Amino acid sequence: MGTLRWVGYAEGTSFLVLLGIAMPLKHWANYPLAVTIVGSLHGGLWILYMLAAARAAVAEKWRAGRLAGAFIASVLPFGP
Repeated sequence: MGTLRWVGYAEGTSFLVLLGIAMPLKHWANYPLAVTIVGSLHGGLWILYMLAAARAAVAEKWRAGRLAGAFIASVLPFGP
């Protein structure tokens, strides 16, 4: 569960940085490299979050609904 918590914080933070900093830099400052870098980092962290959630589900014997909730939370800005 500790791994899921750590990855969840990192993934959620990267999503907020992507939306709140990188996207405005791309559109308002004509600096698309910010989205490329932060987007790649966020994508990697999202995959790690999914793997950590699956691992926690097996280790903690979660029901399918709880695992589905973790997957749905991964697409919400403050979900993970």
